[in-house]
Amino acid sequence: MIIYDRLWETMKRKGISQYSLIKDYNINEAQLFRLRKNMVIKTITIDHLCEILDCEVEDICQHIKEKHTSTN
Repeated sequence: MIIYDRLWETMKRKGISQYSLIKDYNINEAQLFRLRKNMVIKTITIDHLCEILDCEVEDICQHIKEKHTSTN
Protein backbone atom coordinates (compact mmCIF):
# COMPACT_ATOMS: atom_id res chain seq x y z
CA MET A 1 0.00 0.00 0.00
CA ILE A 2 1.22 3.51 -0.75
CA ILE A 3 0.74 6.06 2.03
CA TYR A 4 1.21 9.81 1.86
CA ASP A 5 2.07 10.66 5.48
CA ARG A 6 5.41 12.08 4.38
CA LEU A 7 3.64 14.65 2.19
CA TRP A 8 2.13 16.43 5.18
CA GLU A 9 5.50 16.46 6.99
CA THR A 10 7.24 17.85 3.89
CA MET A 11 4.57 20.52 3.42
CA LYS A 12 4.98 21.61 7.03
CA ARG A 13 8.77 21.71 6.70
CA LYS A 14 8.50 23.76 3.47
CA GLY A 15 5.83 26.09 4.88
CA ILE A 16 3.21 25.24 2.26
CA SER A 17 -0.40 24.71 3.36
CA GLN A 18 -3.20 22.76 1.73
CA TYR A 19 -4.92 26.08 1.11
CA SER A 20 -1.82 27.30 -0.74
CA LEU A 21 -1.73 24.14 -2.87
CA ILE A 22 -5.33 24.76 -3.89
CA LYS A 23 -5.21 28.54 -4.43
CA ASP A 24 -1.62 29.15 -5.54
CA TYR A 25 -0.75 25.91 -7.32
CA ASN A 26 -4.15 24.73 -8.62
CA ILE A 27 -4.08 21.36 -6.88
CA ASN A 28 -7.61 19.99 -6.90
CA GLU A 29 -9.31 19.60 -3.51
CA ALA A 30 -10.42 16.11 -4.56
CA GLN A 31 -6.76 15.13 -5.03
CA LEU A 32 -5.92 16.36 -1.54
CA PHE A 33 -8.83 14.33 -0.17
CA ARG A 34 -7.51 11.25 -1.96
CA LEU A 35 -4.03 11.89 -0.57
CA ARG A 36 -5.39 12.28 2.98
CA LYS A 37 -7.21 8.95 2.63
CA ASN A 38 -4.22 7.17 1.00
CA MET A 39 -6.31 6.50 -2.08
CA VAL A 40 -5.08 6.03 -5.65
CA ILE A 41 -3.78 9.16 -7.35
CA LYS A 42 -2.12 9.79 -10.70
CA THR A 43 1.65 9.90 -10.88
CA ILE A 44 1.40 13.29 -12.57
CA THR A 45 -0.01 14.62 -9.29
CA ILE A 46 3.01 13.27 -7.41
CA ASP A 47 5.28 14.81 -10.04
CA HIS A 48 3.54 18.17 -9.68
CA LEU A 49 3.83 18.04 -5.87
CA CYS A 50 7.55 17.23 -6.15
CA GLU A 51 8.00 20.32 -8.33
CA ILE A 52 6.00 22.55 -5.99
CA LEU A 53 7.74 21.31 -2.84
CA ASP A 54 11.17 20.97 -4.49
CA CYS A 55 11.52 17.45 -3.12
CA GLU A 56 11.87 13.80 -4.10
CA VAL A 57 9.09 11.21 -4.39
CA GLU A 58 10.29 9.66 -1.12
CA ASP A 59 9.45 12.95 0.62
CA ILE A 60 5.81 12.53 -0.41
CA CYS A 61 4.95 8.85 -0.21
CA GLN A 62 6.17 5.47 0.88
CA HIS A 63 5.29 1.87 0.24
CA ILE A 64 4.12 -0.22 3.19
CA LYS A 65 3.99 -3.96 2.72
CA GLU A 66 0.59 -5.38 3.51
CA LYS A 67 0.50 -8.31 5.85
CA HIS A 68 -1.12 -11.35 4.28
CA THR A 69 -2.47 -14.03 6.56
CA SER A 70 -2.05 -17.65 5.64
CA THR A 71 -5.11 -19.91 5.66
CA ASN A 72 -3.06 -23.11 6.15
